[in-house]
Amino acid sequence: MPQHPIEIILLRQWASMMSVPIWVTDAAGDLVYFNEPTEGLIGLSFEDAGDISVAELSDRFELCDLDGSRLPDHDRPLVVALQKQQPAQRLVRIRSHDGVAKVISDTAVPIVGEGDRLLGAMVILWDAGEGHA
Repeated sequence: MPQHPIEIILLRQWASMMSVPIWVTDAAGDLVYFNEPTEGLIGLSFEDAGDISVAELSDRFELCDLDGSRLPDHDRPLVVALQKQQPAQRLVRIRSHDGVAKVISDTAVPIVGEGDRLLGAMVILWDAGEGHA
């Protein structure tokens, strides 16, 4: 695992103790960590995930708008958070690694350190439940 800024290391540690699904990336958008609650939403354990780059996310996890149309990469909250360095949120349909489709609230927040240095992003996922099926 590459060396990450201390802020990302601490964020990973904090995420590991949270009961809310959290995904942490580096400044390029590559996976640093996701916690155990995330495993239930995406159908894959962190240990089995391996390296996932931001470019591979579209292939590994199909994200669609609520109408079922594939969500362009530039509309994904993670990509918006990293490129525009602003929070982004939307309801999306995800087809997880195990093939299960779910509606989730996908909220991404850029992690910006001292000197306005982009360090990565944190994505908080929330199962939006059956009401959006």
